Amino acid sequence: MVSRERVTHPRGGPVAFYYGTDEIDRLAAFDRVVLQGEAYSEQDIASLVVRGVRPLCYLSLTEDTGPPAEWQRTQSNPDWGGHFVHVGHPGWSEHVLGKAGEMRRRGFRGFFLDTLNIELTFPDDLPHLLTLVAAIRESTYPDYLLANRGFGLLPQLAELVDGVLFESFTSRWVDDGYAPWPPDVLDVHARYAEMLLGLDVEVFALDYADTPRLAQYAQQRAARFGMPCFVSTRDLGTLPAA
Repeated sequence: MVSRERVTHPRGGPVAFYYGTDEIDRLAAFDRVVLQGEAYSEQDIASLVVRGVRPLCYLSLTEDTGPPAEWQRTQSNPDWGGHFVHVGHPGWSEHVLGKAGEMRRRGFRGFFLDTLNIELTFPDDLPHLLTLVAAIRESTYPDYLLANRGFGLLPQLAELVDGVLFESFTSRWVDDGYAPWPPDVLDVHARYAEMLLGLDVEVFALDYADTPRLAQYAQQRAARFGMPCFVSTRDLGTLPAA
């Protein structure tokens, strides 16, 4: 597997994650925004680009929410409902690369690579997943690639992407809302963050909160590790107040 030379992208404000619709003016306040590809028209995407925003399209690499297909496993994600896939299936690779090509034609300037944490559920698929990321890098170069976690793919993953997101770095979903991780988990996450900061990638945090106090705690803790932190709700349907 051969990595591509990384393009130098300007460092700026934190990336925003927004899975809602509209809000073009508010999204324009960010350097990069992660969006659901089908939620915005080509005109919307172009409007962001001309205002200096780099729109990144969400792309799941190990789960499929589409109709039944031969690459799908029988198991599905209990939280979001998508079927897990056989990552090495040629049809799945073709499907993902086709989606990436379609979104590039619509004007997206990069991709948010999600559902990379399969080291405990489907460890035999890790080499196939790394191959798929490399194929995305090859076909979309020099677009910006942001990986969500993917710690089981490191350090090779860092040679193929431009940034790594540490989702749920400080806080998590709980039955009655959101809460910080317990101290032992926070310590583990701190060690992972230190490892990420030693790699040649940009590093960001995404946390969840429903109170200003928890949001501030998450942002301050991420800042201690040099990570811009975006705070939202579980459905990523909110943006910070202007």
